[in-house]
Amino acid sequence: MGVVCTLLAFTVFLFVSEIIRIDLSAILVLVLIGLLSYAPGLGNLADVTLLFDGFASNAVISIIAVMIVGAGLDKTGIMNKVAAVILKYGGKSEGRVVPIISGTVGVISSFMQNVGAAALFLPVVSRISSRSGIPLSRLLMPMGFCAILGGTMTMVGSSPLILLNDLILTANDSLPASQKMEPFSLFSVTPIGAVLILTGIGYFLLLGRWVLPVAEGPDNTGTGQGTQEYLQRVYGLKADVFEVVVPEDSPLVGEILADINHENHLYIISTFYRGKTSMVQVLTAEIAAPCRLAIVGRRWEVETFAKKYGLTVLPDLDIFVEEFAPTNAGVAEVVVTPDSKLIGKCPRELLFRKTYGMSLLAIHRGEETLSHVETEDHESTQIGLEKFQAGDMLVAHTRWDNLMRIKRDPDFVVVTTDFPQDELRPQKVGWALAFFAISLSLILFTDVRLSLCLLTGAVGMMLTRVLSVDEAYRAVGWNTVFLLACLIPLGQAVQNTGTAAWIAQQIMIILDGWPLWSLQTGIAVLATAFSLVMSNVGATVLLVPLAISIAIAAGGNPSVFALTVAISTSNSFIIPTHQVNALIMGPAGYKVMDFVRSGGIMTVLFLVVSLLMINVIY
Repeated sequence: MGVVCTLLAFTVFLFVSEIIRIDLSAILVLVLIGLLSYAPGLGNLADVTLLFDGFASNAVISIIAVMIVGAGLDKTGIMNKVAAVILKYGGKSEGRVVPIISGTVGVISSFMQNVGAAALFLPVVSRISSRSGIPLSRLLMPMGFCAILGGTMTMVGSSPLILLNDLILTANDSLPASQKMEPFSLFSVTPIGAVLILTGIGYFLLLGRWVLPVAEGPDNTGTGQGTQEYLQRVYGLKADVFEVVVPEDSPLVGEILADINHENHLYIISTFYRGKTSMVQVLTAEIAAPCRLAIVGRRWEVETFAKKYGLTVLPDLDIFVEEFAPTNAGVAEVVVTPDSKLIGKCPRELLFRKTYGMSLLAIHRGEETLSHVETEDHESTQIGLEKFQAGDMLVAHTRWDNLMRIKRDPDFVVVTTDFPQDELRPQKVGWALAFFAISLSLILFTDVRLSLCLLTGAVGMMLTRVLSVDEAYRAVGWNTVFLLACLIPLGQAVQNTGTAAWIAQQIMIILDGWPLWSLQTGIAVLATAFSLVMSNVGATVLLVPLAISIAIAAGGNPSVFALTVAISTSNSFIIPTHQVNALIMGPAGYKVMDFVRSGGIMTVLFLVVSLLMINVIY
């Protein structure tokens, strides 16, 4: 037990100090447990033949599978649509986006494992961050914490609550008829969980400014180049993107796109007509109304143009917000090769936008930039009639999937590299949703093991080519897998050596004779502490029988004490040993001290609110 306590202290020191990477710390602890098990008198520290069983544990396999399922859904583009809906109602305000994301994930995690809900929303939150400009680190922690809190909403929301009724029935076998406990129904804990989720959301809304970090994670910045910022910085094009509404009776109807662009020193980059958005409309096409136009140009020129033709300029992008999201499209630079068949031909002759899927914004030739839009040094040019020359740098707005095809075209050399280079597969959305539904149905309506339910969906997506096997491997966050798998033997050592039981007994001896409410509080704190260093399932199995015995001896309600344990083992916010915290740590670039700072307050709030609600309800 002394060795185990020393290892626990050493692990916490490594996590908090971050002298080495946190996943490497976990591997080091695993190695130390294995080597120490060979020392005389320490043979029961760990069964070395089972030392690496953590990699095959239900929790770890579930995380791997849910990451693959999430990547499959993301590959179809469906997560983009979810992000667009959230942005529609939340806008770019952190105060509106955080409650929508956190509340949604909290409700979802009440019916499926919280790590599954968090993994599915990880790509959604990533896209929302890149489009809204809100740092990813300020969105992922509220989402992750509310995913954990959502597990307290129903009796199937977390493993401890699923176990609770079985533990109660087992305890009933040794109790007299007058003291037998009734099992809890599915929604018995819903009021408690709902208030906990609201507490979590309120906490981040009120104190988020001070407790949430602004970390530099790999996904904290948007992918690709922002249109207006990049054009101005590199090519001196003073232009923004505007969405303009064209009414049915506008005099603009029947005008040709190319002529409008040239006469008004702007560029119509996309059109929306009869429910269809087109970025590849030929510039010789005529305007039909009612429609909407996405226009690149100076604000005063766009407003003058709108006034001239009776149009409405919207304050923000609406229909086109998805189209101009940095994760889907952006500004690309491509060079015309010396032997390109484009040389000597103009864009209008080639039907450039329709043929290549690129809206040509400028041609940079030598030290000169030609564009529809006025630059800092030059007047606008009708570049649709400019003949291409070898070495021309073409600046165009395009979808990233179009740019992937252009990379294979010998007529161009693509200079832009900072863009998503995996093509979306919207045609596979049916298969992805079908296998996601199969996994979810197995989880909710059968007794099939969670990891097998999720692997069913993951394998189905690979078989139907929603994503390839190599893409599935890349989707797995192996640092998260190693972190959790390597810590499982430590939790087992805490339990197998009797350390956990000894600590629990010592604390209960100290609390003997205290008032009933303090005993319940002590059990909640103990369950919270144990869930940080061992699995919440292990903590529940160990502490529920102990809590029931204490309640009966002190004249309390054993059901309430048992429920206190099962709910308090979800109070895992201080260090990233919980599966959800481990999952969000890498993408957001969090440090352990970020969890200590934000999670410390959340832990206290959880204890106060959960104990208050348990006693109000029961």
